[in-house]
Amino acid sequence: MFARLAVNIPAVSGVFDYSIPPEFAAQVQAGCLVVAPFGNQTVQGVVIERSESSSVVNLKPILDLLDPAPLLTPPQIALAMRMAETTLNPLAAIVSLMLPTGLSQQADILYELRIREYEEPSSKITSRLLKLLRERGALRGRQIDSHFAKVDWRKTAGFLVKKGVLTSKNVLPPPRVRPKYIRVAQLSVTPEAAEGEMQALGSTKQTQARREAALRFLIQQPEPINLSWVYAQTGCNLADLQELEERGLIRLFENEIFRDPLERLENRIENRDPFVLSAEQGFALEKIVNSLTHQSDAALQYLLYGVTGSGKTEIYLRAAEEVIKQGKQAMILVPEIALTPQAVRRFLSRFPGQVGLVHSKLSEGERYDTWRRARDGKINVIIGARSALFAPLKHIGLIVVDECHDSSYHQSEPPFYNAVTAAQEYAQLCGAVCVLGSATPTVEQRYHAGQGHIQTLELPNRVTESMLPPVQIVDMREELKNGNRGIFSRVLTESLAEVIARGEQAIVYLNRRGTATYIFCRDCGTTLKCPNCETPLTLHFDSQPSQAGELRCHHCNYTRQKPKTCPSCGSNQIREYGLGSERVEAEVKALFPQARTLRWDWDTTRQKDAHEIILTHFANHQADVLVGTQMLAKGLDLPLVTLVGIVLADVGLNLPDPFANERVFQTLTQVAGRAGRSSRGGKVIMQTFAPEQYAIQFAAHHDVNGFFQRELDYRRQLGYPPFAKLARLEIRSQDPLKVEAEAQKLADKLKVKLEAEGRRQTELIGPVPCFFAKENGEHRWQIILRGPDPASVLRDLRLPDWRVEIDPISLL
Repeated sequence: MFARLAVNIPAVSGVFDYSIPPEFAAQVQAGCLVVAPFGNQTVQGVVIERSESSSVVNLKPILDLLDPAPLLTPPQIALAMRMAETTLNPLAAIVSLMLPTGLSQQADILYELRIREYEEPSSKITSRLLKLLRERGALRGRQIDSHFAKVDWRKTAGFLVKKGVLTSKNVLPPPRVRPKYIRVAQLSVTPEAAEGEMQALGSTKQTQARREAALRFLIQQPEPINLSWVYAQTGCNLADLQELEERGLIRLFENEIFRDPLERLENRIENRDPFVLSAEQGFALEKIVNSLTHQSDAALQYLLYGVTGSGKTEIYLRAAEEVIKQGKQAMILVPEIALTPQAVRRFLSRFPGQVGLVHSKLSEGERYDTWRRARDGKINVIIGARSALFAPLKHIGLIVVDECHDSSYHQSEPPFYNAVTAAQEYAQLCGAVCVLGSATPTVEQRYHAGQGHIQTLELPNRVTESMLPPVQIVDMREELKNGNRGIFSRVLTESLAEVIARGEQAIVYLNRRGTATYIFCRDCGTTLKCPNCETPLTLHFDSQPSQAGELRCHHCNYTRQKPKTCPSCGSNQIREYGLGSERVEAEVKALFPQARTLRWDWDTTRQKDAHEIILTHFANHQADVLVGTQMLAKGLDLPLVTLVGIVLADVGLNLPDPFANERVFQTLTQVAGRAGRSSRGGKVIMQTFAPEQYAIQFAAHHDVNGFFQRELDYRRQLGYPPFAKLARLEIRSQDPLKVEAEAQKLADKLKVKLEAEGRRQTELIGPVPCFFAKENGEHRWQIILRGPDPASVLRDLRLPDWRVEIDPISLL
């Protein structure tokens, strides 16, 4: 028998044939994780299929089977192959997305010092490398990488290996995750027998008391119990328990435990009173349930287009309930971890003990155990961000993509893919129903629904008695004319005061972090920029602000102190300009010192569970004003919020990107939808320097249809999606001349190819530097292909140094 493997080397495309040794013949099947030789390396690989013949002679054998149970299901393998085909990513890179972090390992090179006294004073890299290996001993390449940021040490290491100073060998690190075991104790005799031995357990009074307490405690425990609990409850120690084991009264052994991230949420489940569905909700649910029950129906994909607060989540819950009744499972994708706590609580209350959680802030162990429980069929509902799509559920009946317009469903680093598109493809492969839900679907999603590719279900009204909140646009140019140079307009300041006085809550939104967006010298005009990215540094203060403050790059996280004098001219006229969420928070505290204020942005949510803590505090009315960035645009349900203040609606409007207006419109509409979600009502105040801009006008009137028509006309005129498809190619290098030359070389090659194949409808744009021309020390150039099928132009080309993105959501 033979096996075709996708080897775990992300840059390698395609599958490779191997022979299956007799000892593994009965166990190796599609989806299994194995170890195999590849060139001079030993690598992990996933079996894509078994076959009885191979066109390759003298095949190398598989070396080891890491897990007898398949890691991937047949639909997952089919999805990986389809995604590799449509996104032009290597199959191995897509397969790696489906394996739990820590289990999947890539081949590496182990370097060891052979001549310890060798010195090379002329080379700093050599000296650093030798010093590191003397101090730490043998290290793998990826371990050395962490000590040499942005330094090419591998050429130096190769030179030292040739000289005999170092030795190198290929290694495959073992998986970093494994099942977790704890030591437990359990009674091994009947309670009556234990009682009979109770009086002669120790030679001293204290020993007798400890052992008797431990034995009595274990008599009451029907299940094995963690030794830590026994120690805490009885005051005994390990020696006492070992003595009881020697007497045959108890047994000590190891028990596997699951690291469950939902344990801490179980005690805080939201028990909501069931409510009657509205007519629109009932109609939408009936359509979805019919497709779940009669899967021969044509419509298995739905766009659930409902205004903010229209009750989309209740429809997801009831559809999942129907799926579970049929013995199948449901996947619920939410855009980011920020949304997860509220959604998880609602699903936990409806499906206790059946829910699994998947997102990037979990530990490797938590993710691994959730993945194993999903593979073993112990979970019926998976909730999480885009990576939750790859949980190995075997009987998927429903895939929901909530807030399907959100950009976080698009993976912005290789391998590039869009989880919304992948979810639709996966649902087809599983024969499952796919529901895309949003108050502001993308132009492409609305267009495809209009073309009949997906059925639209509308929820035009909120489920509460409240209407969508009225929006008041404030022209900040007029505020300046009237002498108001503050962050907040007069009307927003007055409205905040009223809300705080009434004991209600307000959200203040600004899509910028920090205190000031750039720092410059008033004498010579120099702006302080990141040396790695050439973007302006943002001023931040810690919770206990220092006098100077810290300057931070939001691309590569470079930091430095704010200088007292200008590095160009020596002037002390260093000033801050612009504003961010930190400054807005400080302004709220200055205006309303009695108000309790929380800030919710990337800087305050870097720690595990920080999102949930901040959201829970605010939901429990432990704060009056929540200041935040784009996280606030997610589908949060906060009934006490009666005011949303948008400090600067213009942010992002003027970026040179065809999707900029749509992003701003979606964000403003979603943020505005946080207000008035109860009978208290609410309002939105939108501050702007461009009140006439159409995205702001349509957002202020909650006019999704009007924006769609206007934006569709704009895209039609310019030839952008959905009227054409895009492919974006980007190359990066620390050498600006090299990156420009490589970009021009590929552009010339593509022009010749387009001409030779007669692709007159496919247009090549570029090569040009990216809008953010330098990032993390590397210069960036890009080429855009626009046409009916640009991916087919690139499919047979080898582009090893290029990042290829099909259907990008941004051209910046």
